[in-house]
Amino acid sequence: MTNCKPFPEKIKCEACGAQLRTDRSLAGKKVACKCGYRFRIPADFFSDSEPGNHENQSVSNHAQAADIQEDDVAKIESVRRAYAALTHQLEQVVIGQQTVIEQAIIALLCKGHVLLTGVPGLAKTLLVSSVAGVLDLSYKRIQFTPDLMPSDITGTEVLQEDRDTGLKRFQFVEGPLFCNLVLADEINRAPPKTQAALLEAMQERRVTIGDTTHQLPSPFFVMATQNPIEQEGTYPLPEAQLDRFLFNIIVDYPSPEDEFRVIKAATSDWHPQLKPLLNAEQILSLQQTVRRVPVADHVIAYARDLVQSTRPNDPLAPPFIKEWIGWGAGPRAGISLIMAAKARAVLHGRYHATTGDVRHVAPAVLRHRLSTTFNADGAGIRRDDIIHKLLEHVRPKLMDKVSKAS
Repeated sequence: MTNCKPFPEKIKCEACGAQLRTDRSLAGKKVACKCGYRFRIPADFFSDSEPGNHENQSVSNHAQAADIQEDDVAKIESVRRAYAALTHQLEQVVIGQQTVIEQAIIALLCKGHVLLTGVPGLAKTLLVSSVAGVLDLSYKRIQFTPDLMPSDITGTEVLQEDRDTGLKRFQFVEGPLFCNLVLADEINRAPPKTQAALLEAMQERRVTIGDTTHQLPSPFFVMATQNPIEQEGTYPLPEAQLDRFLFNIIVDYPSPEDEFRVIKAATSDWHPQLKPLLNAEQILSLQQTVRRVPVADHVIAYARDLVQSTRPNDPLAPPFIKEWIGWGAGPRAGISLIMAAKARAVLHGRYHATTGDVRHVAPAVLRHRLSTTFNADGAGIRRDDIIHKLLEHVRPKLMDKVSKAS
């Protein structure tokens, strides 16, 4: 904050909730919190009331409602330590994929589903099974094939006979979707009917058999994999289903040093033992904590501007978007940006999300929500190239400009 004498007047920071000391000479002026958030003190903040009466006043009612609770501070610190232990274990099994590991854990804290895209042999399946190993969750793998039917994953009703009465009745037998963590391996090889059945489970967290709806266990996550090379005999995921994935994570080739470690570890008799660090109840509690993380208005405005700039017909769209993008991202992308930014802040032990968090998660949130034009495809321009160029073009606005725009 700017230099001022320690008068008893206090104002609450909209971003982190800290109590900032101020005095009457700063009324109507812009100040800065230690967290880096800048805001203007209302001109009527120092009314004719006695000093000290503003101790709990905030510059935003929204910030006061979303303020971190005292027990959440301890939870954030515990999840930071748990995240360090989780990554330490996972990096022993999945070598050289630190960003992928971080984004997978962020998705878990956001109640989001993940699409892992990469060529064979990059440990996509191993990553999902390892995540299930360090989390005390039920886990099942579904190998998607062209002959896979919806009942193969959701379950079906089976006619059974009661041995005591001799009466026959239908009984529902649960499919592999009834677990906490589902690995949908090679998801684009399943026919559209099966993909549609998975879509309901991902969005509604339930499955419908006949006229009966069955709730899936909580928490429920789908981590799907797909091979971007071989497309023969596959069924590309429709846009409606792609939009249900929080992240599309690109699993790339490891560096020479990491590939050396992979070969050395895979050809030895050393087998790391994964120990569960979080259970289902703890994950559900952390998901609620993430939702209570405060986000300043200028961070939300930045996420909104990013999403709107991806739409060719929007006035905010730069010229290269109009040339290279056919369809932009919808409002769900903005929600995903803010939720993922909150989760990333929690993983790093911070009590508020920043525009830096939004920029960090933007490629994974946006790459599967953009449709490129023929011009972009013909020029060999990738979606990630467009997103990085967009991040250079769209910059966060100052808080006073955000207020005027609102």
